[in-house]
Amino acid sequence: MNYRKANLNDLDSLAILFDQYRVFYKKQADLPAARAFLKERLTKGDSNVYVAESDNELLGFVQLYPLFSSTRMKKLWLLNDLFVSATHRGKGISKKLIAKAKNLVKESGACGMYLETGHTNHIGNQLYPKTGFKLNENSNFYEWDV
Repeated sequence: MNYRKANLNDLDSLAILFDQYRVFYKKQADLPAARAFLKERLTKGDSNVYVAESDNELLGFVQLYPLFSSTRMKKLWLLNDLFVSATHRGKGISKKLIAKAKNLVKESGACGMYLETGHTNHIGNQLYPKTGFKLNENSNFYEWDV
């Protein structure tokens, strides 16, 4: 198993996984839009995507976006997307992708990493504490949509 930073050569395979991820979160499948979105992220370099690969097949990915903490005056990372194909779950791939994300945090001199997941994501809510994340019960998470 190889864990590495994604590049434009991964775009077609990565878009399929990304589209499956979106469907998992109850979004309409849209492979062309998923591909276009990822191409823009990879081209502009405004996110970091790491993939799990075996025998030239992408099995999962994690995508992180940079943020900044004014109070800490440091960079933070948002672990926004984590997905492993259904046929490859339960093999520790998610944990190793999270480890890649943690390395990015350390190497970039950031002060930490945030993530959000739904209350109904039972797998994620069991996984994240096992990988060192702590549930922040002292904050309210607010959202505003257009």
